[in-house]
Amino acid sequence: MTIVYQQESSFKLDDMLTLYRASGINRPTEDCARMAIMLASSNLLVTARLDGNLVGLARCLTDKAYVVYICDLLVDKAYQQQGIGKALLAAVQQATGPQVQQLLRSAPSAMQYYPLVGFTPIDNGFHIQRQC
Repeated sequence: MTIVYQQESSFKLDDMLTLYRASGINRPTEDCARMAIMLASSNLLVTARLDGNLVGLARCLTDKAYVVYICDLLVDKAYQQQGIGKALLAAVQQATGPQVQQLLRSAPSAMQYYPLVGFTPIDNGFHIQRQC
């Protein structure tokens, strides 16, 4: 079983929606148009594929010089706890370089995960909650 990690510039929406649903991440997967915009507007998509099948994704926004925001990190539940998420995060860092800060917002259920893979909690952020 060899998992291939790579940057992808195009995607099949159905494959992405299947992965989002299989991962358990809370995203508006019933709104295909919104999901298509989310994915198409991301300028760094790093995938994990097993025998060509999509099993993981890091969806990011980056200026490629100073910061990368990891919008989504997801792995199909059937493949979780096998190091795929950690490898996706490493692939993001490899793609952007050591001069680029990695930022993300964690789901409450993943708060214990990110320190284990090298992230430090921060408290100097602000947000305006989306309305829908």
